[in-house]
Amino acid sequence: MKNSAHRTVLISGASISGPALAYWLDRYGFDVTVVEKAPALRGGGYAIDIRGSARAVVERMGLLPQLRAAHVGTQTISFLDGEGKPVGSLRPESVSGGDGGLDLEVRRGDLARALSDAVEDRVAFRFNDSIATLDDRGDHVDITFESGERRAFDLVIGADGLHSHTRGLVLGPEEPYHHYLGYVFAGFTLRNDFGLAHEGVIWNEPGRAAVLYAHEPSDRLHGFLTFRQEEPPIEAFRDPRAQRDLVAATFPEQVWHVPQLVAAMREADDVFFDVVSQIHLPTWSRGRVALAGDAAHATSFLSGQGSSVALVGAYVLAGELATRADHTEAFAAYERVVRPFAERNQALAGSGGTVVTPATQEMIDARNAALRDPAGLPVDEQRAAHTAIELPDYA
Repeated sequence: MKNSAHRTVLISGASISGPALAYWLDRYGFDVTVVEKAPALRGGGYAIDIRGSARAVVERMGLLPQLRAAHVGTQTISFLDGEGKPVGSLRPESVSGGDGGLDLEVRRGDLARALSDAVEDRVAFRFNDSIATLDDRGDHVDITFESGERRAFDLVIGADGLHSHTRGLVLGPEEPYHHYLGYVFAGFTLRNDFGLAHEGVIWNEPGRAAVLYAHEPSDRLHGFLTFRQEEPPIEAFRDPRAQRDLVAATFPEQVWHVPQLVAAMREADDVFFDVVSQIHLPTWSRGRVALAGDAAHATSFLSGQGSSVALVGAYVLAGELATRADHTEAFAAYERVVRPFAERNQALAGSGGTVVTPATQEMIDARNAALRDPAGLPVDEQRAAHTAIELPDYA
């Protein structure tokens, strides 16, 4: 390893890629600070999958026992037609291309907690704060926090998600890099009044899906209302009531549990409204600032691989910084190793959309035929993408 003990790193974002990167940088002797605009780690949340190469990363972190204990183990995904009648059911790995014996499925908050707990005694976390200004001086980066404090760091990493503020400060507005996939969604929690446990149920009409996910036998569910829209609803992003109105107007059906989902979305205090998008950047770094996770290469939830790619990227970025004296060379090597893996997993979003929210009746019919004969689902392509990187050994 190169001498890294004197190098200070600021990471913006404490979701998945931020704490994972903090773990590896701390392990290699860097002085790490993580800043997060939320007042605390977000607990709970919908379940995410850790597959393929990402599972090898968490194994190298020693987190497998903890994550196995948090494994929610969805047993089946069921599909309904527009009248709410059953079409077919599959094991989750038949849809995702995962390995039912090896994959981990944990709530997002449980993964974030496991990652942060691994470094909480050695890494400084600044909650309820964020980067206000960033000035790359060539030999260091001057940071002014929203709290007013000013500090200098050797390196800054933006791990602050799809709509990364750090990326905006360094590379400019999001629009040139934002690749809209034509879907809008609202996610929220609601009471489990439906007797569901360890399963997901998806109702479909062309271009629309209403989804209930029961990640554990409890009194809460995760609901999703997803629909196609040619242009992103820019105006709605500034108005929570307009978001709810748009979603409700798109799901007027009085079938299945759609009315209950719409009513719950109206009342929920945790609605997450966004577009289904990816980030395609010409470069993942500039000067002494680099990007990680969704800030660099968002794959979208239709790929099912956002967190897994983030874990792999964090491992490689830290390893390259630890083994190279020059940060410019390290950033270039990180991108050279991870970009092909990220792009291959971004490509999975197309097949994910045809399974979860088919755009036309013809696509629904093809999906339903595949439910009767799962050999028609693109699982081989998905499995290949999950392991489409040879993890370097930096130890």
